[in-house]
Amino acid sequence: MSARAVPAPPRGHPLEVLAVATRLGLTSFGGPVAHLGYFREEYVVRRRWLDERTYADLVALCQFLPGPASSQVGIAIGIMRAGLAGGLAAWIGFTLPSALALVAFAYGVSAVAVADAPWLHGLKVAAVAVVAQAVWGMARSLCPDRERATIAIVAALGVLAWPGAGGQVLVIALAGLVGWRLLVGDAAPAAPPARVAHGRGLAVASLALFAALLVAAPLARQLAPSQPLAVFDSFYRAGALVFGGGHVVLPLLYAEVVPPGWVAAEQFVAGYGAAQAVPGPLFTFAAYLGAVMQVEPSGWRGAALACGAVFLPSFLLVVGALPFWDALRARRDVQGAVRGINAAVVGLLLAALYAPVWTSAIDGPRDVGLALAAFGLLAFWKVPPWLVVALSAAGATALAAVR
Repeated sequence: MSARAVPAPPRGHPLEVLAVATRLGLTSFGGPVAHLGYFREEYVVRRRWLDERTYADLVALCQFLPGPASSQVGIAIGIMRAGLAGGLAAWIGFTLPSALALVAFAYGVSAVAVADAPWLHGLKVAAVAVVAQAVWGMARSLCPDRERATIAIVAALGVLAWPGAGGQVLVIALAGLVGWRLLVGDAAPAAPPARVAHGRGLAVASLALFAALLVAAPLARQLAPSQPLAVFDSFYRAGALVFGGGHVVLPLLYAEVVPPGWVAAEQFVAGYGAAQAVPGPLFTFAAYLGAVMQVEPSGWRGAALACGAVFLPSFLLVVGALPFWDALRARRDVQGAVRGINAAVVGLLLAALYAPVWTSAIDGPRDVGLALAAFGLLAFWKVPPWLVVALSAAGATALAAVR
């Protein structure tokens, strides 16, 4: 029986994945692009759970899937490390800290405005260093020649000219087409196989369930009206139909919860402000909305239902895609397409380093100095990212005190 028919067993334990993912969930500030930088430093550089090329391929794969790309990359790494339980552990660890913080905010635990807090500004500056290190490291391995460097630069220009999820998807698709046509001859060594413990049967079932819920939930909502079912349907569709993740999901969620009167517009805006102050994926904003809903279920039950529903499509898609991944990327034409896509991902990171990461964090020379110091600690002194985040927050607070 072939190795493809019998996937290699995972090498890690779900509790190991949970511990690492929880630390990332507590320290990964700066949005999805910064999350990918934190993931690369932790999973590729520090722990060597996967190599640079496999990580880049995972990022490229998740860019094509609807939902939060950084969360999907984390789920995929968890599955490859410790099976389906590892994928669930990776999602719980990375998601739960920010979800709990936003639910606490919904209950009124945090009555202090933090939007202008110096320590929060320091976290944004730390994100500049994290993304810069990710661009630098990935560019050296994924854009080693002028063809791929050119793709990366053109991709960055394209995304800056046409911001938003639509521009990103188009740039990635065009880069894949260019790679498929022009980069096939530069055959790369076979990529290390993905260690996926589930087979294609479960993958097909997962994709079928994803599609069935997308179609059946709205129909069931009409045929048998139920508020919990309506909440599940609204948040599931938001998670299943958004490309680009992060801030792109906000208008979809607004349309689902504010016009029907589930959440007041003022509550929505206040929760969005709080979501900027917590680490982890922005999709956990759904937990806040579920907690403050003026219809049942609300509170903890509403938060759990909304958060689970908005992330469920991501889990189903990753489980469905991974077993087919090796077969696809083993083809030379697909390898060429993936080379083009990987170069485009570097370009996307480069564009994101400017907007929104740099533009939202750097206000003057002091911020530039703090970002350079954080980058030096990460790139040359190999200081753990969580400690760099803490030092950046402390540095920004100290700088604010002496102004």
